[in-house]
Amino acid sequence: MDSLAAAPGTGPNTSPLPVLRKPRPKATFADLPRDRAVVMGILNVTPDSFSDGGAHAQADTAIAAGLRMFYAGADIIDVGGESTRPGADEVPEDVEQERVLPVIEALAKAGALVSVDTRRASTAAKALDAGATIVNDVSGLAVTDEMIRLVAERDAYYVLMHNRGDSKSMDGLASYGDVVEDVIAETLKVRDRLRAGGVSDARIILDPGLGFAKHGEQNWELVKHVGRFTALGYPVLVAASRKRFLGELLTSAGKAAEPKQRDAATAAITALAAAAGAWGVRVHDVAANLDAVKVAARAKA
Repeated sequence: MDSLAAAPGTGPNTSPLPVLRKPRPKATFADLPRDRAVVMGILNVTPDSFSDGGAHAQADTAIAAGLRMFYAGADIIDVGGESTRPGADEVPEDVEQERVLPVIEALAKAGALVSVDTRRASTAAKALDAGATIVNDVSGLAVTDEMIRLVAERDAYYVLMHNRGDSKSMDGLASYGDVVEDVIAETLKVRDRLRAGGVSDARIILDPGLGFAKHGEQNWELVKHVGRFTALGYPVLVAASRKRFLGELLTSAGKAAEPKQRDAATAAITALAAAAGAWGVRVHDVAANLDAVKVAARAKA
């Protein structure tokens, strides 16, 4: 074969390496679209991710995957170095930082707007130094005073996700009187802690925490009532992508759908959430969900 360009699988759209492009100016929060919901791409730099089985556990593969998301149209890349799936083991903070910091730095230099998915203030601080703009914290009710101080001092954007307990205990804490009312009330309690610690309302993003200390039907109730969260006056992030309650819905022959078989259902929830006024969605499949938010925006126009 005389030319690599003629070889199947060697073109610019099929290479395992990212396509080299001119550097872009660093993105800012103010640059995010306002005519549709924001698409946040999930980048797990872990060996035990429930959704991709550790496909991006190394920095070079994670950076390449993040760049593909960025070039596919992701508005934000959310980089995490610790699995938060039910039952996951805690990762030492030095290991978490070793995983995420080089990835965040590379993506920020490429012009991406980056968030760090972490429960630790020490990791969040180093991530912000490396170029992250947003702290996405799954701690929920257990958010630390140290994290609150950091977010206030650095004037960072902060995703306040509802959660009870941790990865080991949260499945046993999914008992609610009215799941929508209870999640809102508990979210606002954490919001009040942030405010008291000096975090500006303008920096807070709310996430109902689908799958975190919630069982199947509870998640559907939250999906149906996204508008109750948007009515609180904050940007609302919906993170349903590939989660267990979608696998349960798509059960076939007694077996729940595998994570990667849940992408079409994820895009459906994205369209519903965007139509209900969600500020953004956190997803694995950027292209399909970007289409979904564009459809929702056009239908509302």
